[in-house]
Amino acid sequence: MPAATIFDAIGSVAEDIGSFFTSLAEVDLPFLLAGMAVFIAYLSMRALALLNTLKAAYPHEPIAYRQIWAAYIAAYGFNNVVPARGGDIIKFFLVKTSVPSSTYPAIGAAFVVEVIFDLTMAVPILIFAFSQGVFPAVPDLPDLGGFNLTFIARDPQLTLFVVTGAAVLLLALFAFLSRRVAEFWNNVRQGFTILYDLPRYLREVWLVQFGGWLLRCTAFWLLLEAFGVGGSVRNVLLVLGINAVTALVPFAPGGAGVQQALLVTVFGSAATVAAYSVGQQVAIGFISLAVGFGALFLVFGFRSFGDVRRAGQAHRDAEKAARQRRP
Repeated sequence: MPAATIFDAIGSVAEDIGSFFTSLAEVDLPFLLAGMAVFIAYLSMRALALLNTLKAAYPHEPIAYRQIWAAYIAAYGFNNVVPARGGDIIKFFLVKTSVPSSTYPAIGAAFVVEVIFDLTMAVPILIFAFSQGVFPAVPDLPDLGGFNLTFIARDPQLTLFVVTGAAVLLLALFAFLSRRVAEFWNNVRQGFTILYDLPRYLREVWLVQFGGWLLRCTAFWLLLEAFGVGGSVRNVLLVLGINAVTALVPFAPGGAGVQQALLVTVFGSAATVAAYSVGQQVAIGFISLAVGFGALFLVFGFRSFGDVRRAGQAHRDAEKAARQRRP
């Protein structure tokens, strides 16, 4: 390759990098701060919906919203820095210890209740997103260069079968290895209590989550404005569609890599889009981690995520020893 061509290529790359950092530096700070604040409000609404689900399952137990809120925020923040949704383990333990007399199967079932709303919103959003002609076709996903897209794109039906089968197998294994199978399923049903009262579920969970979803839309609108991409209903729905796709790839923190690849593909490879694809992930990750760490310290008294992990292990060991002492 001629030297002039090499220098031209280097110059082009340097120019692209310069444009990226220029766009990143030109972020509208008021919009950015407002977007991050609204995003925390969205997570707070999700925590309120979880609280209502738990109150239905344990109507006679005193359950403090601030503890459920702190557990929810901390878990979300931790999920943005560790792969495979490790923050969910933190949420499991913190919520369990925040609800007197609760059981892990019931808490797990309460978490599943959240997914119902997510599915009712994700399906129409994905239909809209793919109808816009900007999303790559499923067979083209491996060419995006995103993290962990290849296997899913190569055979999505097999992937869905494997994920579903693994979840069912894990649940069945947990049940049949339990010393009290009937007690296990009773606890699971207890976590689903609010679903047996449909009007209450719609009022205290679905509509609360919908309010949170509107806040999430507002947060993405503000962040799109902050990074110069432009807030609009269409753009927000496309971002939500991208988030729905990346939710299928839990192996990277916050869907990192996959999300950036899809954002650039959907919105174009302009420097402003590249800056947004990185900047919004960093902004949400930073604010959720910072607020989550503060919640851990102020509400639960933990000084690090490591302290939570060690406390969780000690709690499990104590419960295991208590079960072994039972006749």
